[in-house]
Amino acid sequence: MIISIASGKGGTGKTTLAANLAVALRNIEPEVTLLDCDVEEPNDHLFLSPTFTRTNEIWAEVPDIDTKLCAYCGKCQEICQFNAIAILPELALTFPELCHSCGGCFMVCPENAVRSGKRLLGVVEEGSRGPLQFVQGRLRVGEAMAPPLIRKVREAAGGDGLTLVDAPPGTSCPVMAALRGSDFVLLVTEPTPFGLNDLELAVGAVRILGIPMGIAINRSDLGDDRIRKFAGKEKIPLLMEIPFDRRVAEAYAKGELLVEVLPEWREKMLTLYDAICRVQGGCGNGHNGREGSQ
Repeated sequence: MIISIASGKGGTGKTTLAANLAVALRNIEPEVTLLDCDVEEPNDHLFLSPTFTRTNEIWAEVPDIDTKLCAYCGKCQEICQFNAIAILPELALTFPELCHSCGGCFMVCPENAVRSGKRLLGVVEEGSRGPLQFVQGRLRVGEAMAPPLIRKVREAAGGDGLTLVDAPPGTSCPVMAALRGSDFVLLVTEPTPFGLNDLELAVGAVRILGIPMGIAINRSDLGDDRIRKFAGKEKIPLLMEIPFDRRVAEAYAKGELLVEVLPEWREKMLTLYDAICRVQGGCGNGHNGREGSQ
């Protein structure tokens, strides 16, 4: 089972929830993996302090034109929809940062003048915190193409275990790459006008993917009931409400896990997992959360 934790905007508590849920479940599920797919700014490691054992560089294939073979026909330029190739009368230019690695230019060149080059996208780091497996991606500074790196991080999901995905905030292409293939999406929001606006966008994106979803409201006692009304209107289950707690804010500021410094939070995470399992139709071997681990 793959559960993604997402949000329409940053700062809602998505990463805090993902990290604490993963740690709470690591002892009741036989195998738990947390994937940090927010590759532009991965933060789960700040709470987990994992031991990394493996780092892989991820490269994108980009065109490199051999001017000795090039006939300057312009076919490679015509097929490129992102202007990564410019063919002048006696000059062929490539712009690797614009390339989406579709491979079209390799296929249409009649002279086989387009050779394979590469561009570093970033790294995928694998490690663990006790029995919890952890994988994160780090996008190279200056790189704009996050989805290929996110897909590499997502490849770590699979098998019979439980996978939690900390998705990037928003509703753009990186988010779609992180959510695709999930069994359930938990949308974390806050009861403010901005929170509602971005939640509406996130719900629309998840519905396009056809994935079951639920809502968690953070700082639920500091706003109004607009999120509750929206959830009722759209028939989306409201799975968790998290009131403001100074102790939580202090633990977060120190990079501490709530399930370790505030014991009641472990039970809250397990209750959330049970609620997700009920909505999704069962976890593990057809049982809900803790029942399935006994």
